[in-house]
Amino acid sequence: MSAHFGSRLRKGAVNTTVAALAVAALAASQAPDVTAGGAGGRAAADAPSADTGSAAGTDDSATGNSPYYTDLPPLNSPAPAPSQSAGTGPVAAGDTEAGIPATVLDAYKKAAASLAGAKPGCNLPWELLAAIGKVESGHARGGNVDADGKTRSAILGPVLDGNGFANISDTDNGAFDGDTTHDRAVGPMQFIPSTWEWAGRDGNGDGAKDPNNIYDAALAAGHYLCRYSWDMSTDAGLRSAILSYNNSTDYYNTVVSWLEYYRKGTHEVPDGTGTLPDNRSDENSGGPATTPPRTTPPGTTPPSTPPATPPATPPATPPATTPPATPPPATTPTDTVHHLEDAGTAKLTTMAGDTFGDRISTRTETKAGTAVAKVRVRFTIVGDTDATFAGGESVAAVITDSRGIATAPALRAGERTGTFTVRATVVGRTVAAVNYSATVTARAADALARTDSASMTCVAGGEFAGQVELKATYKGAVADMVAATATLVKSSDDPTANDEGPFFKDAAGNPVRTLTGLRTDANGLLTLPKLYADDTAGTFLLRVTTEGGATLTVELTVTEPPSPTPTPSDPPSETPAESTSPSPSGSTTTGS
Repeated sequence: MSAHFGSRLRKGAVNTTVAALAVAALAASQAPDVTAGGAGGRAAADAPSADTGSAAGTDDSATGNSPYYTDLPPLNSPAPAPSQSAGTGPVAAGDTEAGIPATVLDAYKKAAASLAGAKPGCNLPWELLAAIGKVESGHARGGNVDADGKTRSAILGPVLDGNGFANISDTDNGAFDGDTTHDRAVGPMQFIPSTWEWAGRDGNGDGAKDPNNIYDAALAAGHYLCRYSWDMSTDAGLRSAILSYNNSTDYYNTVVSWLEYYRKGTHEVPDGTGTLPDNRSDENSGGPATTPPRTTPPGTTPPSTPPATPPATPPATPPATTPPATPPPATTPTDTVHHLEDAGTAKLTTMAGDTFGDRISTRTETKAGTAVAKVRVRFTIVGDTDATFAGGESVAAVITDSRGIATAPALRAGERTGTFTVRATVVGRTVAAVNYSATVTARAADALARTDSASMTCVAGGEFAGQVELKATYKGAVADMVAATATLVKSSDDPTANDEGPFFKDAAGNPVRTLTGLRTDANGLLTLPKLYADDTAGTFLLRVTTEGGATLTVELTVTEPPSPTPTPSDPPSETPAESTSPSPSGSTTTGS
């Protein structure tokens, strides 16, 4: 545990007051608007409500509000250094507490760099991931990870069985936490399994989403913090995000203290040599000692024997009273939900890259079928798909309206085709989920039209002057990124590739009469490569087809080369006449 205000904090002595002082002392951040804003004295209930997407209940936090390390950084931060952007430049060396194990630090920076590209408006600093990683696991227990980022031993929070913690029944059949009865927070960033199911990410590209891997966990934490488009460069966004991770003002203050500390400089240390934290929030906080009230004035000696007091007439025994009945626990709307019903969702089908035309609606009902308003319903995309809700997330939580209906955000298809599931569940209550099947089909076009005006005529052995340009549409709208094939066919009735006539060229210059893998651009346009002609004259057909059945045939004409024009010969030269003599027959002969 680090020194603080010149001394070491005793185990469990970190309370709201100390944390608030630390936040205030470190409020002069090098980044704008990231101070606590006087939050130290606020109750956890002051966190953004469920209606804004923040975590109001344990089931809606990353950790299930599990315990965390309460150690605070030294008041004197490391030598100030410019705040480094994610993954760039050196970091400053400083106090021992500022050291972060190499692999863990690399994971924080890579996760923040990924978020900078995926969600630039979030402005997530890697130092925030480092601060959360510090209080959740002490940077995965001082960097006790292998080169791939996997923890060398399990990091598990306490059993969430309601005994001093939240009561969260098992959701993963013990796959991540080894407990088939209740959930436990898992790994370097302490995700509970039910949250990891939708928040998990593959941060190191090994094809797995493992909460025990620091690369996966750090990237998942970044996406979790940015899931509602909160801006981490503002106090409001930062506060909302941190409280959604663990809904505790003390937690917020502790994280912000480490965030400010790391912003002012940190450095890399070898894996396994990081500083381990001492104190956890679930340990006895103790609190300030209290002095019992004095019974005698200061400086006097109490009598050795108390003076005898004559017995007084005993008071009359008060009449027996019946203690008031214990009021029943308050019932929330969520407690009355018996089941979920589909609220009339239409068939969910769309093409890759498009937004589904219909939105998913779910109704919460009592056992008698009465609608229940103000209940949080979570929609989770599961299955082999890259479809997302608006905002790029695979999960969304929505409050039911007065009709008991929660409508999920618009669902957008990715490029992966096939069928996947959207699952609706009630946050904070175990009832049967409602599953919705959604299908993504390949991008398609139903019409093709030429946009060029080139004359597709060529002399045998030459090349066509123009190039064929096309536009693809689907139901009158631009059909972008649609796969197409171009083939020089044998005839209108025979779609096989011709073996003579016009041709394209491959990269090596060889004749090619079928082109696959073509794709229209963002405006639905496609320009075919240049065409050439062999020595065969005649009329030929170029056929272009797209995914979805659109077809266009272009007629190509190859003419015979013109006949060569004879070159006029020179006039015959005059030669001197040679002597002649009459032949015996009377003819004239030329001498030889």
